[in-house]
Amino acid sequence: MLAQRLIERKRDGHRVEPGEWRALVLAYTAGHIPDYQMAALLMASYIRGLDRQESIALMEAMLASGDRFALDDLGAPRVDKHSIGGIGDKVSLVLAPLVAGEGVIVPMISGRSLGHTGGTLDKLESIPGFRTDLSLSAARAQIERLGCAMIGQTNEIAPADRKMYALRDATATVESIPLIAASIMSKKLAEGLTGLVLDIKQGSGSLLPELERGIELAELMIAMAADHGCPAVALTTAMDRPLGRAIGNALEVEEAILSLKGEGPADLMEVTYALGVEMLLIAGAADSRETARRRLEDAIATGRAAERFRGIIEAQGGDPRVVDDLSLLPQAAECELYTAPRRGFIARVEPRVIGRGVVELGGGRTSMEGRIDHAVGFVITARPGDWVEAGEPLATVFARDRAGAERGKHVLGAAILIADEAERPLPLISRRVTATGVTVLDS
Repeated sequence: MLAQRLIERKRDGHRVEPGEWRALVLAYTAGHIPDYQMAALLMASYIRGLDRQESIALMEAMLASGDRFALDDLGAPRVDKHSIGGIGDKVSLVLAPLVAGEGVIVPMISGRSLGHTGGTLDKLESIPGFRTDLSLSAARAQIERLGCAMIGQTNEIAPADRKMYALRDATATVESIPLIAASIMSKKLAEGLTGLVLDIKQGSGSLLPELERGIELAELMIAMAADHGCPAVALTTAMDRPLGRAIGNALEVEEAILSLKGEGPADLMEVTYALGVEMLLIAGAADSRETARRRLEDAIATGRAAERFRGIIEAQGGDPRVVDDLSLLPQAAECELYTAPRRGFIARVEPRVIGRGVVELGGGRTSMEGRIDHAVGFVITARPGDWVEAGEPLATVFARDRAGAERGKHVLGAAILIADEAERPLPLISRRVTATGVTVLDS
């Protein structure tokens, strides 16, 4: 009767007390509450909202549902980064090995695709043999050797969130500030971090397009982290267009590997470096932004970062040869060029349409049990503000068959707008949020 009573209360706009959240999450994790009742409560929470105390209580309950990393004895700062999700956002694939090579432990616990956004785990699993299901003991052993493990939630880490995460994706209850914050922080605080850096996406492709809502989310997560003695900082970054060129699991891994070799798109590298600088600063591993940036650039230029990623791939059962031979990644059966239907300026490359297009091609999930095609997606070379001539190549569709290629071209036709003029896109990095306030940046 507990679940039904709480569904009714939240449906009617009333609050759920901390002890009730604990009892509910414990019962759901143990299998005593069915998915359909939890889905109903999530929908009621999505519509009616949770106040800050409820949000914190839900996060604490999910955190307490599992174990935590015990890494204090390793004697090094432990910092992670988390993005709320975007299209073409493969920053974690570059950033984790990059920062781990600079004396900072990066115990990265990531998620799968959620809504129209891709998931780091799905991208990593496009590498042949790569395992993201390491136990905490196996992840710890790898961290001791390499300074980094890139894993998903096991039954040990916030198992309640693991179940609810998939349920939210399948029931259209993703874009809720309290639910996003509780989900992210239950995983991140289980990592035993000494610092956390957040990437808050702004723009039409974000889970929370409006800047004000993104800042509200950042402030809530920073407060949750502070309650656990973990300093946190957030950057707001643009998601009114895809990040980088590649969108789709294997395609994004390919672009990430190229980025680790110094061949990454400028926008992707700028966001990666900005977040990496914050990670080194919050870890105390650099004494200035300039020093931190130079160290990260040097790690790319010398090949240290790429070699660290090779080591992570091999340690987690993947084929390390992909770092040198990108053809070992899953390959689409059909590739189709998309060209400009007219001359003019690229006025928009709509990321949400592109993200949903990847799902339509088979590269994302439409159900909790859904399987994905790692090879499909898009590579889009057109950028907002570019001038193009009719017939000029703008993008490539990667699909499993001819029908998929045609669907992909239709998606691109809806996503890429050519007009006689183009508005200026959002600044790539616009705000820095800390426990003391919000700073407007010049980028």
